[in-house]
Amino acid sequence: MVPSVVAVGAALLALTWHHAAASNADNAVPVGLRSESAGGEGVAGKPGCHVGTAARAKTADEEAEDKEAQEAAGGVMTATTSSLDTSGWWFADIARQGRATYNQDGEYKVFRNVKDFGAVGDGQADDTRAINEAMAAGGRCGQGCTSSTTTPAIVYFPPGTYLVSAPLVPYYYSQMVGDAVRVPTLKAAPGFQGTAVIDANPYLPGGDNWYLNTNNFFRQVRNLRIDLTALPLNTDAVGIHWQVAQATSLENMEFVMRDDPSPDNKQRGLLMENGSGGFMANLTFVGGSVAASVASQQFTLRDASFRNCHTAISMRWNWVWALQNIRIDNCRLGLDMAPDGPDQHVGSIVLLDSVVSNTPVAIRTAYSPAQMGTNGTLVLDNVDMSANVPVAVQGLPSATVVPGNTKIQSYVQGRAYKAAAAQATQGLRPAVPRPPALVDAAGNFVSRGKPAYRDVPASSFVSVKSAGAKGDGVSDDTKALQAVFSSLRPDHIVYFDHGTYLVTDTIQVPSNVRIVGELWPLIMAAGDKAFKDQANPRPVFRVGSPGDEGVVEMQDIVLSTQGPQPGAILLEFNVKGAQQASTALWDVHFRIGGFTGTRLQSDRCLLKPDADPAAAPDPACLGAFMLLHVTPQATIYMENTWLWVADHELDIAGQDKLTIFNGRGLVLESTQGAWLYGTASEHNVLSNYQISNAKNVFMALIQTETAYFQGTPDARKPFTPNPTYFDPDMNAECGDSPKCARTWGLRVQDSSNVLLYGAGLYSLFDSNNEACADTNNCQDNMVSIARSQVHMAGLSTKASVNMVTLDGATAALDADNRNTFCGTIAMFES
Repeated sequence: MVPSVVAVGAALLALTWHHAAASNADNAVPVGLRSESAGGEGVAGKPGCHVGTAARAKTADEEAEDKEAQEAAGGVMTATTSSLDTSGWWFADIARQGRATYNQDGEYKVFRNVKDFGAVGDGQADDTRAINEAMAAGGRCGQGCTSSTTTPAIVYFPPGTYLVSAPLVPYYYSQMVGDAVRVPTLKAAPGFQGTAVIDANPYLPGGDNWYLNTNNFFRQVRNLRIDLTALPLNTDAVGIHWQVAQATSLENMEFVMRDDPSPDNKQRGLLMENGSGGFMANLTFVGGSVAASVASQQFTLRDASFRNCHTAISMRWNWVWALQNIRIDNCRLGLDMAPDGPDQHVGSIVLLDSVVSNTPVAIRTAYSPAQMGTNGTLVLDNVDMSANVPVAVQGLPSATVVPGNTKIQSYVQGRAYKAAAAQATQGLRPAVPRPPALVDAAGNFVSRGKPAYRDVPASSFVSVKSAGAKGDGVSDDTKALQAVFSSLRPDHIVYFDHGTYLVTDTIQVPSNVRIVGELWPLIMAAGDKAFKDQANPRPVFRVGSPGDEGVVEMQDIVLSTQGPQPGAILLEFNVKGAQQASTALWDVHFRIGGFTGTRLQSDRCLLKPDADPAAAPDPACLGAFMLLHVTPQATIYMENTWLWVADHELDIAGQDKLTIFNGRGLVLESTQGAWLYGTASEHNVLSNYQISNAKNVFMALIQTETAYFQGTPDARKPFTPNPTYFDPDMNAECGDSPKCARTWGLRVQDSSNVLLYGAGLYSLFDSNNEACADTNNCQDNMVSIARSQVHMAGLSTKASVNMVTLDGATAALDADNRNTFCGTIAMFES
């Protein structure tokens, strides 16, 4: 999302709280970081990118201590790990050959071990400065830098307990990774000062942040335990301040707080005041006041456990959130949708496959069917409250809406549609049938976390650089990469060292393959032959062939184009999984333009508000034909996948808006099983999500935005509709309507058993003019369902006159379903 989105929703965003900005002024620049005057220039030559503190060299005494430790251990100390630090996890042992392709400093380090910067990890020494130096070293994108892809970093924590006395700040494009075998602890010192142990977006005096929250992309924190128990009970302590946007994730995290029922307990595990995410999974919260105090436009939370908290989840505001496999035990209140009393700022929540136990009130809401608007929409699906939960849903001030001590198959509050007939409702409903192909033995929707390969030795990883690929953004790596994939053994895992790999012809990937990227390496369609013809599109990465069955696991990769490649299908996915969810993508992103190396930046493809809508689009500013194609026989599991055509610049100063034409986002034809958790597809020309001839599709949550420039020109340019890929024929569909030929957020055609739980589909501009967002008429249509059996829960759209069309006719209007910012439907069944 871009700054103007905040302006559109200013009234709503004003409701969020800026966490003690004044009291945090002294801590705006954490220990080990340096603030510089505005306009400073980083090492990479990016205006406004401030230089972090350089790594502190070890003293002679420290070097001697290291040598003594080495001799005592009887081992050999490497540059990044010692025998005292390692658990045997491959991540710590693998050779680090990754390079930041477009960073001008040839000595820039992508991988940083906090021990190399002086961190001790014994729970006694204060490691704050050392860790923050590991975060900042190399002139990274910190305070005063809006964004940068040229200063990426992995900050690795070996096993240990790291005492910290001030916030740890992960800079833009950072991954904080703890050891997955012996998970390290970040322990707040008794005198800790600052907003949070990990602060992903520090506050400045006056209330501004380092980064615009809705543009705070590309971050991971995983495999860490955060311990607040040494802090005084009444200290307003936070584990992680996570004010972020897309391509971000928290995973395998534990938040340990004071287990004290006293009202003096002020500790919180997770704080989110705003933003536009995002994905979180495998989180555990123990103790505290409010375990997760959250607010953001949209987010997906899967697999989280809350024990002994005053309140498990407090949702202050949102547009739409999806929560699956949530376990709440021995808390006073499970989910609070009304922390501000009768003023209902929560748009909608969908809660699936969850258990609440030993908790007096599971959910608190301010919703009433008699209210104006659909604020406070809630859908429960397969939520077990049978074990000592007296009240399942409580209204204000303390009315019982739904009694507890039961298993709720389906509950809906909000506007519910059966075809075009709608009514406001609040109550239990018959369960929605679940296709057997999509559920596990317990009847829950299948979910699967990203593999850490804890038992796989580093020797099983095949480095593509060691195999001959350059990854330098200049060399053609097609042959080298194909050679790697053609010679794999069953025990191999393909390892993409960080870099930029140019591909000038289709890479055929086998149907049994595991791929791990180091900090989102780039695979870029390039050249002037293979991918230039939109009439004859070709895949860049082709995973398997039609009819193949196998196991595919891909994680932490970015696919893109270098310059215009209008005939490129970035990823074609053909493999049917040998088991449910055994063909999967985790943190695999698609990113077109807006960053160094793409040749599709603001110096070439700057958005021009006064452009002639009748003029032919600039052929130099075309992206790809399609980002992801899932073919009919394939199954796919996707988690935290962002298909983004850049609407603004990431690397050239100014974050200026762009006009880049990319044909399609996701085209899905799968019939055997598709699971999409926390996915987004934005700014494509024809459609963001196209589901055709498909069966057995589960989505929770999806997010889209219409291309900002549309109207100048509209979606009829520059891509010719191709019936092979089920493109809309907007000449036939739209007639003379000036706002019809726009990106479809979601099209479902000739499909069955399509289940959608949570969607935020937004149109914010007409020809880059945001006035239409105030009047909710930026485009005519957003969701099309034709000849299909679809069940949707928690559908939110913005500024589309028709939220849903059914077989070409209006089925749901935005005007009938107004919410906090969007129009919201609790349930729609075609």
